Amino acid sequence: MILAVASGKGGTGKTTVAVNLARVMGTPVRLLDCDVEEPNAHLFLGGETRSRDIVSLPVPVVDESLCDACGECGRFCEFHAIVSLATKPLVFAELCHGCGGCLRVCPRGAIAERERRIGVVETIESNGITVIRGLLDVGVAMAPPLVRAVKARLAPGVPAIVDAPPGTSCPVIAAVRGADFVALVTEPTPFGLNDLALAVDMVRELDLPLGVVINRIGVGDERVHAFCREKGIPILLEIPDDRRIAEVYSRGGIVVDALPEYRAHFERLRDRVEGGGRPS
Repeated sequence: MILAVASGKGGTGKTTVAVNLARVMGTPVRLLDCDVEEPNAHLFLGGETRSRDIVSLPVPVVDESLCDACGECGRFCEFHAIVSLATKPLVFAELCHGCGGCLRVCPRGAIAERERRIGVVETIESNGITVIRGLLDVGVAMAPPLVRAVKARLAPGVPAIVDAPPGTSCPVIAAVRGADFVALVTEPTPFGLNDLALAVDMVRELDLPLGVVINRIGVGDERVHAFCREKGIPILLEIPDDRRIAEVYSRGGIVVDALPEYRAHFERLRDRVEGGGRPS
């Protein structure tokens, strides 16, 4: 079972849901922190770092002594990472997706590849929870390859929770793609509803089953509930606007440990997700 926890906007409580759900799984679980620009699941779970692997992306290097400026490489690259304007090609490594296509279409074999570091993947063990987090290097613009490197650490037969980046952009799609179920975390506000609608469209475009977790019940109105009814989306869990939750979060704590009355709520969420969103 691979569950992706996502949200249309930041600050809805996505990581809170992911780490608390991991805590109540009752079996060894992998928590993949795919918010590689600012991973924070480890701050709540702690643990010991077991490994730290550098992740690199192959980018082209042109041997000008062989290149005849034919332009085939530039015509092939839809990302404009290599350009030839009747001159020797210019390589823009920051735009390169590492597909290797330019190397293959070059008729003179003038293109080779070198590895460009983009970040690291760390594995942390914490009381039966294996946290795998990606950390994008400063200045690197492209997160999806690192997200995919984190997801490559999925283990067959071991349940996994993917903590996706916020929003609906390419890193989010890379994170949720291939999940068995997607839980979208939102809040009952106009901003929450607007971004939830975008996230629902994204998940349905990927043809993945989904449900909604509504956080901070009591601060807004019923429009998110009405939206879910209209779209036929199950509401998996409602979390009240409880100041104690905010206090636990601000201390880097786990809600189900500090406030045991919430454990049953997250256990029901676990059961509903495992049941494909149906009431347990």
